[in-house]
Amino acid sequence: MLIPELDPVAIQLGPLAIRWYGLTWLAAFSTIYLLIKRYQKDLNVNQISDLMFYSLLGSILGGRAGYVFFYSIEQFTSNPLSIFFIWQGGLSFHGGLLGVLIACFWLSRSWGVQFFWLMDRVAPFVPPGLGFVRLGNFMNSELLGRPTDVSWGVIFPSDPLGLTRHPSQLYQAFGEGLVLFIYMLLISRNSKPKMNISGHFLLGYGVIRFVSEFFRTPDQHIGFIFEILTRGQLLCMPMIVIGVLLIYYSYRKNT
Repeated sequence: MLIPELDPVAIQLGPLAIRWYGLTWLAAFSTIYLLIKRYQKDLNVNQISDLMFYSLLGSILGGRAGYVFFYSIEQFTSNPLSIFFIWQGGLSFHGGLLGVLIACFWLSRSWGVQFFWLMDRVAPFVPPGLGFVRLGNFMNSELLGRPTDVSWGVIFPSDPLGLTRHPSQLYQAFGEGLVLFIYMLLISRNSKPKMNISGHFLLGYGVIRFVSEFFRTPDQHIGFIFEILTRGQLLCMPMIVIGVLLIYYSYRKNT
């Protein structure tokens, strides 16, 4: 199946170009905002607005820094200022997550609440946003899947080899966006001890991302690690471990 050539620019308004990837980010944060506003009564409207603003800032800056340090360190060593070249593209989820965590830590201190109190109330509503961003990856014909002969394989117009590949971006959109969202809703529907829900988010995302990476082509300049793992899978391992430890400690602390 060949997907049509998609122009990364969705709308051209004179000199202003509105890109599909930007629209999916807008959809991501708008959805998270509406979900938190609708279902999380412990935060007021002003707090939610501040949360969205600083989380967006943290995700972009952290995502760019994470991409440079995790996936393109050579670029940074040759030109340290490249870490600020956001317009060149390249955002890492794990770096973006660190940026969001830093933003939320600062907000929690400003509001006089505990960090995990805030994270436990935000985490269940994040997955749909992750799903929208993965759809943006698919629309941009980027982060290509591994070659396959399955009937739903895709020939991406950006692929110089013209191979039929797994639509791994859609797998990740389904896993990170829908499956993780359902998992988090089930986990959070009953009262849980502090940091438990945050731990389940890290564990759930880490496992889903680790599995979906088996269908995604590793970055060409990095390749496989230990001949089987991708850089993304390697970065997911600490998430899984930390998630399990948070869940364990949350129960132990409250027994």
